[in-house]
Amino acid sequence: MGKIYSINVSAGKGVPKENVAKAVLVKGHGIKDDAHAGTPVRQVSLLDMESVRGQIADAAAKKATVQIRPGIYAENLTTEGLTLAALKIGDLLRVGKTAVLQISKIGKECHSRCAIYHQVGDCIMPKKGIFAEVLEGGEIAVGDSIELY
Repeated sequence: MGKIYSINVSAGKGVPKENVAKAVLVKGHGIKDDAHAGTPVRQVSLLDMESVRGQIADAAAKKATVQIRPGIYAENLTTEGLTLAALKIGDLLRVGKTAVLQISKIGKECHSRCAIYHQVGDCIMPKKGIFAEVLEGGEIAVGDSIELY
């Protein structure tokens, strides 16, 4: 079982997301008031904190000026303790008390190299990020459990 390390939202696309303490997952839509909500197949994006920490170490070794943190990759949920790489399309995740996500996409196309790629030489979202659709909504908060359902 894992937990939500960070919840990240933004009003616009193409920008890093800001951390929030709570959010509402809306059935068939995504996170309420997030710019990427309503996108078919990619309603909610997830990235594991373990991968983010690895990228932080890479950036430090290369003396990159970019500050790597949860939300910088525009992921909605940064998780910890859940092996996202083991998930496959169709798997269900219970998030918090009532929400259910269904994995809908593995990885992301990188249309243009982001600032992180240029400064560090790599970006983990295309390889490590996963996407889900909201089957059951509900309020979620940092620290809530996230587990295979």
